[in-house]
Amino acid sequence: MLSHRVIPTLLLSKGGLVKTTKFKQPKYVGDPVNAIRIFNEKEVDELVVLDIDASREGREPDYDAIAEFASECFMPLAYGGGIRTVKQARTLFSLGLEKVVLQTAILDNTELISDIAQRFGSQSVIASVDIKRDWRGRAKIWSAAKRKKLDPPWLDKLQEFVDAGAGEILLNSVDRDGTQQGYDNELIATAAKALSVPVIALGGAGKLEHLASVVESGASAVAAGSLFVFQGPHRAVLISYPRYSVLESLFRS
Repeated sequence: MLSHRVIPTLLLSKGGLVKTTKFKQPKYVGDPVNAIRIFNEKEVDELVVLDIDASREGREPDYDAIAEFASECFMPLAYGGGIRTVKQARTLFSLGLEKVVLQTAILDNTELISDIAQRFGSQSVIASVDIKRDWRGRAKIWSAAKRKKLDPPWLDKLQEFVDAGAGEILLNSVDRDGTQQGYDNELIATAAKALSVPVIALGGAGKLEHLASVVESGASAVAAGSLFVFQGPHRAVLISYPRYSVLESLFRS
């Protein structure tokens, strides 16, 4: 087993997979079931699927689609998007999911974390936070559903999620999303030092060295989208995943 999990993160929009840049300009990259089958063959550690439209549109998860994803997926699967109640989480777990990813709902209702964690265990709850820096470089929580920065200090909010029972924090940099220029290592280091649960870094991976760098900054796991769906300077769509031996050497060096 690798010392650090390497997690492809797939963005779902209108039934297809897309990849964004700084949360804008979604580019279609393929069918989710086909992608899952490829990642099965690559023996991926874990997979995250995020419906980027559900919360903004005020709708529930697409249970039929998620059931299909879960039936095809040979690795642990986490899903986020439109989850607002324990009942919805229960339905998702019954379909075969290992974890739920909570974001929009918990910005206003931290109790949702506690309610789900008490019933299904903290290990089943990932609290996801998007961070966008302002013109002075200060990190701010970004609400993708409301499309605006929020006032609460970001690190205090993360600690609140941990105190409520979140088993992991998925920390995503809006400014790095899709750029393939590297993670916001400073952001990850600050969170990892302050929090008692694993921090998953997301946003900015463009080469394997970026994974090693953010792990050195304190990330317990690394997640990426563009790195695993684009190839070459023209960003041709080609789903890939490094061999186990390559990743093993990467985290050993």
